[in-house]
Amino acid sequence: MIISALSPTRFLECISGFLQVASLIGLLLLLFKAAQHYLRRRRLLTAFQQFPSPPSHWLFGHCFQFKEDQNLRWILRCVEKFPGACLRWIWGSKVFIQVYDPDYMKVILGRADPKADIYRFLTPWLGHGLFFLNGHKWFEHRQMLTPAFHYDILKPYVEIMADSVQVMLDKWEQIACQDITLEIFHPVSLMMLDTIMKCAFSYQGSVQLDRNSQSYLQAVSELRNLMISRMKNVFLHSDIIYNLTSHGRRTNSVCQIAHEHTDRVVKLRKAQLQDKESTEKLRGKRCLDFLDILLFSRMEDGNSLSDKELRAEVDTFMFGGHDTPASGISWIFYALATHPDHQHRCRKEIQSLLGDGSPITWGHLRQMPYTTMCIKEALRLYPPVPCVCRELSSPVTFPDGRSLPKGITVVLHFYALHHNPKVWPNPEVFDPSRFAVDSAQHSYAFLPFSGGSRNCIGKQFAMNALKVTVALTLLRFELLPDPTRVPIPIQQLALKSKNGIHLHLRKLQ
Repeated sequence: MIISALSPTRFLECISGFLQVASLIGLLLLLFKAAQHYLRRRRLLTAFQQFPSPPSHWLFGHCFQFKEDQNLRWILRCVEKFPGACLRWIWGSKVFIQVYDPDYMKVILGRADPKADIYRFLTPWLGHGLFFLNGHKWFEHRQMLTPAFHYDILKPYVEIMADSVQVMLDKWEQIACQDITLEIFHPVSLMMLDTIMKCAFSYQGSVQLDRNSQSYLQAVSELRNLMISRMKNVFLHSDIIYNLTSHGRRTNSVCQIAHEHTDRVVKLRKAQLQDKESTEKLRGKRCLDFLDILLFSRMEDGNSLSDKELRAEVDTFMFGGHDTPASGISWIFYALATHPDHQHRCRKEIQSLLGDGSPITWGHLRQMPYTTMCIKEALRLYPPVPCVCRELSSPVTFPDGRSLPKGITVVLHFYALHHNPKVWPNPEVFDPSRFAVDSAQHSYAFLPFSGGSRNCIGKQFAMNALKVTVALTLLRFELLPDPTRVPIPIQQLALKSKNGIHLHLRKLQ
């Protein structure tokens, strides 16, 4: 009524006045944010004056200095120019520090700093499981799950691992006969998913022949890409904005596919435990597998895990238990394919143990020293997890006297550490002798599974899987590189190749 009573001229004057006020408010907010940005940047520059870094744009930081596939090469150039650590500006006033010196690693990994805020982007998918927990809650869950990786539990897993590997290799025989190149990461991922499902979750079926598992792997691959894209785009860091975008809606949809897979695993195990006799038998076992521990455990308050906590742990270990080892195995195969003399020597060692057709056992894993050295050297060159992030809960001073204030995000860059020429002479050379028994190295120079109290809880499981897979594969195939498709390492949640890892397989007679 009021608007209709205004004359057209008066109405336009009101609109014009409103727009002027809105413009003034907008300008003041812009000036405020600019001043805030400037002051924060000045504070950060002062705090980081002891840490030189490549020149960065005052607003865009280092964001446009390289493409995704150049990220690792960029950090390696920094390793050569800036000892110990260097800065990486994400935005004009947002920065983290990348460390790649073993003494720096030892200091940070010896503290109890929480995971960096950037990991919150993974929680719609993986929840708040062991990897993301901090403080007492992390300690409680770690203590609860450690028995799942006791050697009494891991011993019988060797036979299960071997069965899963043989299924994969049987499929590869058909490909080897066709003399074509195979992209190996996907079948290795499927094999490792088969392994973790049977070992940690008491799954009885064959994942490598199950279409639902294929859907899960596709969902994991898409989620991995969606999460990395979000981490790199500052404008998508807000949950409200992200959930309104097509990427946010797609993330929610794909998360549902991944959760349906893990929910099925839990539901199936719970159904098996409905039988009273089976439950009592399990409770009487000295050691339980991972999922059984989750279902039977009680927290300090006497309560069992909630459905949300249970799913988070299952999602976290389902992903970490197959994706990271699959990355490690794939890169190990590539390293051996490109170094045939070392591959031949490994094969000779394995044939001396298993050449008569004997099944691989727990005892054999300790009797392949040269193969183990080659595996470790491949993990040095291609660490499955290239980096992890911590947020400093208090100031820190490093052995060289340089300091960082509270609240700074520190990136522990294992890939850069392993390629640091001050730590590893001629770091790009594949040299297994670095890991000979009598070789001396800094205790924090080699961290394929992180280090300190928060090291990978499943590192022994992963190493066993690597050894079993490499041993059985080299008994049946010669691995040859595809010179037309040289892999390009890229930094994601695990170390991946932008163009895949392609190998030729030659069946041994």
